[in-house]
Amino acid sequence: MQKYIPDFYYKNIYEISYKKLKSKNIKTLLFDLDNTIVEAHKKVINLKARKLFQQLQADGFTVMIFSNSPKRRVQIFEKALGVKGYAMSFKPYSIGFQKVFQKNNFVKEETAIIGDQILTDIVGGNQFGIYTILVTPLSTNDFFLTKINRYRENKIIKKLELQKLWKRGVYDE
Repeated sequence: MQKYIPDFYYKNIYEISYKKLKSKNIKTLLFDLDNTIVEAHKKVINLKARKLFQQLQADGFTVMIFSNSPKRRVQIFEKALGVKGYAMSFKPYSIGFQKVFQKNNFVKEETAIIGDQILTDIVGGNQFGIYTILVTPLSTNDFFLTKINRYRENKIIKKLELQKLWKRGVYDE
């Protein structure tokens, strides 16, 4: 069950303690796109997200979008946020992680993935050996495959809660 448990859990990307991440020597942040940065199906980024990404870069973080979405969707947000993106990452499988790490010379111990799905973002990050940060989805409006994952995810969360290993809605500070 450990592979389903994030290292950190926050309400959204704006509540994350980036100072805490800095203190753990995290230098690279891989952000999931849909329902993490922007609601699924939306094509416009809000000003708050732009400011956050500008601030993170000013604070010395390397920031990247790391998404299972197609390239044409990721490119919209690369431009809007001024960061690189990696589309069709095939999370939770390691192939996307391996490619992006090799291409960018990222260091596992200095990298965190931030996302809204346990079965893709958290499992993928945990299996690859990087820090994992779960956020609550921005919307209940998901893509078709994500809806299937949410069903499976809810069953896993119930088991985690029964075993008192993790609890939905109890956020880190």
